[in-house]
Amino acid sequence: MNNPNTVPEKNHIQNSRPNSRIHVVYTIAVIGFIYTLHSVIPMYSNSIFLELLTNKLTVDYIFMLGAAVSILGFLIAPIMIRRLGNYYATLYLVVIQILLFYGMITTKSTGLFVAFFILQTAVIAIIGLCLDIFLETYTDSMHIGTIRGMYTATLNASWIIAPLIGWMIINGDKNYHNTYVAALWMLFPLLYLIYTNFPRFKDPNYTHLSPWQLIKHISHNKNWIKLFSANAILQVFYAWMTIYCTIYLSNIMGFNAESMGTILAIMLIPFALIQYPLGRLSDRKYGEKKIMIAGFTLLGVSTVVLAFIHIPSVAVWAGILFVTRIGAAAAEIMIETYFFKTVSMRDTAALGLFRVTRPISYLIAPLLSIIAGLILGKYFTGEAYMFAVIGIVVLLAIIPLLSLKDTD
Repeated sequence: MNNPNTVPEKNHIQNSRPNSRIHVVYTIAVIGFIYTLHSVIPMYSNSIFLELLTNKLTVDYIFMLGAAVSILGFLIAPIMIRRLGNYYATLYLVVIQILLFYGMITTKSTGLFVAFFILQTAVIAIIGLCLDIFLETYTDSMHIGTIRGMYTATLNASWIIAPLIGWMIINGDKNYHNTYVAALWMLFPLLYLIYTNFPRFKDPNYTHLSPWQLIKHISHNKNWIKLFSANAILQVFYAWMTIYCTIYLSNIMGFNAESMGTILAIMLIPFALIQYPLGRLSDRKYGEKKIMIAGFTLLGVSTVVLAFIHIPSVAVWAGILFVTRIGAAAAEIMIETYFFKTVSMRDTAALGLFRVTRPISYLIAPLLSIIAGLILGKYFTGEAYMFAVIGIVVLLAIIPLLSLKDTD
């Protein structure tokens, strides 16, 4: 069993020429960019489109069911990757994703659309896990923060472009269906790049752990427990914002598609700007803990401030949401860097558990919204108070981080 405090093992690929390794890392970054772009183009309109097909409460249940299926997928993924190899597992998953998006585009049945939607949320999450394995295999252990910062910043650059593309496609006419068409076309270059770049990929000797052994494996490292807790809270923030913030800006603030695209694009700029330099900084000078705490503090406080903004101004909302994402971007890249400095690439089960916080957050976020509405809805009018609730939840992440052992 791996010691989670050790430097990650690297297979024969890490002994290859540095220039060759760097080239592959850049290729994985391009693949990650396309992968993220295809998932984000429809992401911020998903909840609005689903609400048109069903109702708000049903949307909560759809996202929760999608999260449950994704969690199941993460439990199965290590077995599939060990049997097929990461290369073939990734190819098969992309093909399945193509078929699911085609089904979403062509079906006339709301029930079938929802079923395809739920399944694709799980498949896309597992593809991300496979890309993590590719990147971890080619990562030099002395530059984990730098490479993770570059990779994460590249992925997040697509988050800036995707909302603009998505809202341009919608174009104020509620053409939400067309966002899935655009996302489908992105999968073909993704499939081609994976197929042509990794046919000779050699899988590491993956560690096999039962669910009970995995829990024991993680629980033996108190720093991982603290890090996973903080990451879960960050993912709940992302999930809540993805599901509800766009509905709030559209239905409550009255912003049109063009304004929404502008706000979301500006909001996401920090992810592309600061994550790479912060990753380098964590490698060269500072550990991750200080930056992580500062990021959560800024994110929590600025999110609470959103509860008191009632002006339907694009500049105001874009500005304060921009500030929230400075905090989120800092916290995110430090969590990523810390984890990948302390995990072995053979440990797909631990990596899967780390990534499972994302679908779990889509279970927690709707529950948080429902419970907060039942408790606080009788005292507050409107839905702005939920920003204060999620902001306070974010600040709770600081508690476990205070005693986190830094890597510097």
